[in-house]
Amino acid sequence: MLSQLLKPEITDLIQNRQFTALKEILVDWMPIDIADLFLSLPENEQAIFFRLLPKDLAADVFEYFDVDAQLSLIQLLSKEDVASILNEMADDDRTALFEEVPPNVVKQMLTYLSPEQRKISQQLLGYPENSIGRLMTPDYIAAHQHWTVQETLNYIRIYGKNSETLNEVYVVNEKGILIDDINIREFLLSPLEEKVNDLMDFNFVSLKVNDDQETAVDVFKKYDRTALPVTDSSGVLVGIITVDDVLDIAEEEATEDIQKIAAVEALDEPYPDISLLSMIKKRAGWLSILFLGEMLTATAMGFFEHEIEKAIVLALFVPLIISSGGNSGSQAATLVIRALALREVSLKNWFFIFKREVTTGLALGAILSLIGFLRITLWQSVGHIYGDQWFLLALTVSVSLIGVVTWGTLMGSMLPLVIKKLGFDPATSSAPFVATLVDVTGLIIYFSVALVILL
Repeated sequence: MLSQLLKPEITDLIQNRQFTALKEILVDWMPIDIADLFLSLPENEQAIFFRLLPKDLAADVFEYFDVDAQLSLIQLLSKEDVASILNEMADDDRTALFEEVPPNVVKQMLTYLSPEQRKISQQLLGYPENSIGRLMTPDYIAAHQHWTVQETLNYIRIYGKNSETLNEVYVVNEKGILIDDINIREFLLSPLEEKVNDLMDFNFVSLKVNDDQETAVDVFKKYDRTALPVTDSSGVLVGIITVDDVLDIAEEEATEDIQKIAAVEALDEPYPDISLLSMIKKRAGWLSILFLGEMLTATAMGFFEHEIEKAIVLALFVPLIISSGGNSGSQAATLVIRALALREVSLKNWFFIFKREVTTGLALGAILSLIGFLRITLWQSVGHIYGDQWFLLALTVSVSLIGVVTWGTLMGSMLPLVIKKLGFDPATSSAPFVATLVDVTGLIIYFSVALVILL
């Protein structure tokens, strides 16, 4: 909002080359507001604008850009400016940038770094893709248990400026092994001569450097932390991971699951940025599979063509029957997939889910059954359009709805569990996929009921 209000004033200062005044204004702004303003400027003014920022502020602003904006700006800046930004960036944000660019570009960028920063970047890039090691930063405060509170505070004053966060102080032994974490509040409120060892309770939570990034999301959610230490296989403290990075991962995972539920392969990049060809490739595979599945619907109807010829009115209600089953199945699948993602249920809860969804399916089917029966009755009373067997027709539709909706609900709830049991992502049992399967089985139920009641 602030950037939009002052945009004309900023543009005038740039055009009039009043850089001193512009710099005095910007140094008091939040980095996120400067980033928003930067992205709204014409491309020919962006490099001028960015060069006005102090090095540390420029790096903070740069971290708020998406990868495409970062790469575009890098092309506009000199090698010296790029080197300054890369060296000032937080280690985890710099690693995130390197992950998104081609290897030859990463190799070039690494040459811009100081020896110390290059070593850190190479170490972080050496961890497996999608591991916690790629997200962590080695900028943290670690104290020794034999230190006093005064010694720890003195250490924080000297080295705390570069730390990612000062909320927690991590305690290590002589070998660097993590033995505890202590909230900074304890140091601020304790006597200066008290030993760190006296503040310890040896009750801490940590992550392993090779753990999957989704593990971090679960641990942060469970323990409600803003930062967590990361150790290697020997327990040596090698870095920390902060909640802002975990929120990014949670957003990416949720986006991926939502896309899969819609029967689309994960896009892996923002919707406006993905190419048309890539978009078609991501969507064509599942759409083709679903189309082939829907062909079975025509096969099922062909199997019952003689029954349809005897009572052509049955065909009028085919869309109603199969859509009701598909909708109920999609509902159940979405609810179970999300419950699995949030760890609200697991495979061992399958019988609980089974019982709940059978009961729910019967109840929902009964509701739709009643609505369907009343609809046929009302139309019959108005126009006598269903003939003398209208009651049997209404009964056939009503009973079929109970069966189809119950079956759809059951399939929608069980399929994600089966897929997870097989080791795949439950989100791949997408709502359209469930709906396609239920369409075919729904027709079989419908015409089977018609054979018993109507024909």
